[in-house]
Amino acid sequence: MNGSEALAAADILPRRSLRNIGLLAVCQALTQGSNTLMFASSALAVLTIVPADMRVWANLPITMQHLGVMLSVFPASMLMQRAGRRLGFRLGSLMGMLGASCAAIGLGMGSFLVMCLGGLMLGNAVACMQLYRFAAVELAPGRFRAQAISYVTAGGIFAGFIGPTLAHYTPELWLPTFQASFVAVVCIHFLVFCLLGFIEFPAVQKEEAAGPQRPLFEIITQPTYMVAASGGMIAFGVMSFVMAASPLAIVACGLSKEEAPYTIFVHVMGMFVPSFFTGHLISRYGIFNVMVGGIVLLVAGVVVALTGVTVWHFRGALTLNGIGWNFLFVGATTLLTTTYRPSERGKAQAFNDCMVFATTTVASLMAGVMLELKGWAVLNYLALALVCVALLVIGVFRWRHPVRP
Repeated sequence: MNGSEALAAADILPRRSLRNIGLLAVCQALTQGSNTLMFASSALAVLTIVPADMRVWANLPITMQHLGVMLSVFPASMLMQRAGRRLGFRLGSLMGMLGASCAAIGLGMGSFLVMCLGGLMLGNAVACMQLYRFAAVELAPGRFRAQAISYVTAGGIFAGFIGPTLAHYTPELWLPTFQASFVAVVCIHFLVFCLLGFIEFPAVQKEEAAGPQRPLFEIITQPTYMVAASGGMIAFGVMSFVMAASPLAIVACGLSKEEAPYTIFVHVMGMFVPSFFTGHLISRYGIFNVMVGGIVLLVAGVVVALTGVTVWHFRGALTLNGIGWNFLFVGATTLLTTTYRPSERGKAQAFNDCMVFATTTVASLMAGVMLELKGWAVLNYLALALVCVALLVIGVFRWRHPVRP
């Protein structure tokens, strides 16, 4: 048995792949950390510059960020298929620096519209970050697909420390309040831009850029693709819906605004700590069983949220929400990678993420509106309804396709 066969038999990633995936996971941690910082701080920053009658739109900069993701993911994915991952990811980091700078300037000017423009530009950086998980598949041998996705997603664990820590310490560094938080996001994207230069992304292959391709409609109407896309949409939609509303709900329920970073911290830990073993769970128990497990945990999070509004109710609900997101989303992503050819990956991945972030755009916008008009309980009942849709979709698919595809 030669060295490569020994590695395969031991289910251990080759060293070179592990190094590249590790660096990509660091980029994931930093970029997700900056995104978490924006989630924890953006709506509260808006409240410092808008009149009381506009509080209902406090989440609009975050909504514009989701809109930016939705608009950017197709061109970003197609650019990477033709010009390579490094160029595409670095352009995303540049847009992250510009977007965060715009948000900081808008806050200094007291301009809500300029802050929203910054959010829209940041969406491009987030769109590129969401493609890290697909790039991970290309950095590892095929049999390690689920593990590679899981390990890169696990980089978000450190985001759980980076984002909330910065959200706790940066708002009061100077006036206006929260401007230093946005400057921290600029610095993070600059660091990611530098780190991307050390990752050995595979060169673009001719068959990937110009190989045979099916029409997009044929790809996305495959039952397996539709289940994977639906799982990703609902996982991200429910998570975004609840997380975007939680900082505002914490303050509305009479708790200190300093609780928001702690709640976001435990939520992000729930999102990413399971990634160390989600890939192994998928290999052992199957994609669909892990996805259903995620749905059960999302339901449990809603139940906890509906039983009270103490600090520990918020922390427990958001933790379960994060773990449920991880199982459902990593499972859906792994399933999606089985539905397209290498030459089709650009448009297949882009369409999926476009649908996911169309969902999160609506979810983040409706989160603030629903919380202000109907309250925390109604918001969670709506999240429960969406989770039940995911369970129905998976159940119908498994009934019609009892053998794993």
